[in-house]
Amino acid sequence: MADVHDKATRSYNMSRIKNKDTKPEILVRKFLFANGFRYRLNDKKLPGKPDIVLPKYKTVIFINGCFWHGHENCKYFRLPKTRIEWWKNKIEKNKENDLKNHTLLKDAGYHVIVIWECEIKSTNRNDTLMQLVESLNGYKY
Repeated sequence: MADVHDKATRSYNMSRIKNKDTKPEILVRKFLFANGFRYRLNDKKLPGKPDIVLPKYKTVIFINGCFWHGHENCKYFRLPKTRIEWWKNKIEKNKENDLKNHTLLKDAGYHVIVIWECEIKSTNRNDTLMQLVESLNGYKY
């Protein structure tokens, strides 16, 4: 099935998709800061350019969009009805890159935490954020 948009419209739509400072990221950052955690953002020196780096805890946090990272069994992840093969390949490549980057970070001694977009929705938010604090307190050096 062909794309429903012309090339210029599709290009514009894709250019509007944020890859940092997303709502889920900002929610997690505000929560961490309010609870006394200090961090760096999008450290280019680390594999995968993690969304949040907590050097004191030797921990990185990735906040993944359910669609873009292919969150299995999640109601927010559905393949589009057009260009199915292209999207499958794109999302599989994202998952492969995630796995590679997580492995490199773990090999370098970092704790890797992945928070999914659906875990930050209002119904799950408090549990997710409290689990995050518990994990970080367990990693403190």
